[in-house]
Amino acid sequence: MSESGKTVRSLETALPAPTEADNVVYDPSMERLREFSEHLETTTEFGAPSYVSDERSRNADLTENAVDADFDADDYAYVEAAFAAAREREMVCVDRRMGRHDDHSYVCRLYVPKEYGRIALAWAKLFEPVTDDDPDPDFVTVQVPDADEIAIRILPDEGITAVLGSDYTGEAKKSFLRLFMYYAKREGGLGLHAGSKRVRLKRGGEGDDADGEGDLETVGQAFLGLSATGKSTLTAHGLRLDDPEEATMLQDDVCALLPDGTVAGSEGNGLFVKTIGLDPDEQPALYDAVTHESAVLDNVDVADDGTVDFDSDRYTTNGRAVIERNQLSSAGEDIDLDGVDQVFFITRNPVMPPVAKLTAEEAAAAFMLGESIQTSAGDPSKAGESIRVVGTNPFIIGSKGEEGNRFRDLVADLDVDCFVLNTGHLGGRDIGVEESVTVLREIARGTVEWTDDHATGLTVPSEVPGMDVSAYDVAENVENLDEKLARLRTERRTHLDTFEDLDDEIRDAVY
Repeated sequence: MSESGKTVRSLETALPAPTEADNVVYDPSMERLREFSEHLETTTEFGAPSYVSDERSRNADLTENAVDADFDADDYAYVEAAFAAAREREMVCVDRRMGRHDDHSYVCRLYVPKEYGRIALAWAKLFEPVTDDDPDPDFVTVQVPDADEIAIRILPDEGITAVLGSDYTGEAKKSFLRLFMYYAKREGGLGLHAGSKRVRLKRGGEGDDADGEGDLETVGQAFLGLSATGKSTLTAHGLRLDDPEEATMLQDDVCALLPDGTVAGSEGNGLFVKTIGLDPDEQPALYDAVTHESAVLDNVDVADDGTVDFDSDRYTTNGRAVIERNQLSSAGEDIDLDGVDQVFFITRNPVMPPVAKLTAEEAAAAFMLGESIQTSAGDPSKAGESIRVVGTNPFIIGSKGEEGNRFRDLVADLDVDCFVLNTGHLGGRDIGVEESVTVLREIARGTVEWTDDHATGLTVPSEVPGMDVSAYDVAENVENLDEKLARLRTERRTHLDTFEDLDDEIRDAVY
């Protein structure tokens, strides 16, 4: 038997049942979890706990999985070290259920040292409690923040993750969501780093106010974007709709697009949202949830007297809060979207219009390009730089080219409309939340008129009710446009050529 085979076999029986282990506190209450880390807590003016961690973002460059990397004895030794800590140290063990869909619901088990109960406290608020009838865990993560070396190692097919040397809550969260997406792909769907929402409104722009449920139609929207590009803001936004019209947030971070068009959700209880620059006027629903006593703040500037400063980057620009869904007014009770009609790729590329409509092949190219701006959630040292991440998803396991092919096939088979949405700047012109919200609402309503833009070759709006689209003409706003577009297309083609498994039709669809 190989070294890896022996290691995996030993790990399957490495941890006793947490209810039988003398060193493990199993599924303590939220109050007890908070008590375990009270020496690390600052209480906010709202009564919520706030913590500052040593690691304040994910360590993507120190993360490896056994599908994409050739694991050797050293890699398995990291996993063994994490499990040894779980057997020998005072630990907290928490079980939660991720997802509600019959075929995409998993029991997740997290171990952390008792003094780091704050990690379990925040993580436990994201997912739903298990029941007495739930089976043994599908996925297990052991996080040992005070290990001497930072290393994250994943055994995807065994559902095991070891997090060593990092006390960042986001590592625990993503350890399970990463596997949620991987298993969706194994079963014919596609995991997406995306938010989802259900919009109920009067379609077609007839002009009369909707006067009853029978006049409303449902539109399913999904938003793919890197952290801090506006994904949470737009997913949670009510789109300025008046009753009985409504926009309901279903998921904020990770979903699974299934072959029947369902978008299965993952997080049933909470959301892990960015707080830097949180504005009560532009993001009222998020602000109210973040400033509720049920929230858990992570690396936010909180003074000794509890005063919170969301504009401060004292610790990081990646300040976070775990909020409960029932405190977010725009969140629905459901987490699964019954059918997706529109997919938006959020970018901050300054030569892109506020929105452009894409063919299925162009959408797959956009998926592969994953153009955005680096944020502090990924690599703080490169924040603000241009970046390309396939699917705007840094958690893909397996062939990235196959992900693009799968995405193209799914949106083509399901007849999904796809768009690229710029939430940054066009040349020197700002594209604000109000402009993006107007675009999203009117696309959902079906009132946007489209035309071919000869300057860019893109399909762009010629008319959007409530918005002067002429002010966002790309040629009028971007200097040296032809030169910039030529360079951009060359860079895009070069990038797509790095994916051997990607279909040629997608390579040739560079826009």
